Amino acid sequence: MNIGDKIPEFKVKDYKGTIISNESLKGRNIVIFFYPKDGSPVCTTEACSFRDNYEEYLKYDCEVIGISGDSEQSHKNFAKKYNLNFPLITDENNKLRKLFGVKSNIFGLLPGRETFLIDAKGTVRLIFNSQLNANSHIEKTINFLKKYLSK
Repeated sequence: MNIGDKIPEFKVKDYKGTIISNESLKGRNIVIFFYPKDGSPVCTTEACSFRDNYEEYLKYDCEVIGISGDSEQSHKNFAKKYNLNFPLITDENNKLRKLFGVKSNIFGLLPGRETFLIDAKGTVRLIFNSQLNANSHIEKTINFLKKYLSK
């Protein structure tokens, strides 16, 4: 995926059983963040930062979606433990990672941490990759929304 591309077609369920697809997301801005593992220190920091800034995203009619290879039950436990207020999707067999072109990091041992900001027309506007600096994903996307997508 590159900036300017349309997001690929997909249809999945979040941990609550809600169907999420590229079609269901049209008309809103979206932040999709891929992360390695529920409950790991950096992933927890990232998810909680998205949670803490969720109201800021809503100001720009922007939904936040987290994606990892963890099970639905793991996502339920993670969301409950940290009071997460956005959907988490299980990426079975890394299908979504492959669709979005998210690569593994650290010699291919760890799933990549990459964030995509997609506009209301389904066009990728920002791609950000930082494996260890979780908070920068939130800063980059909010700053982009403020600068380019303000109403």
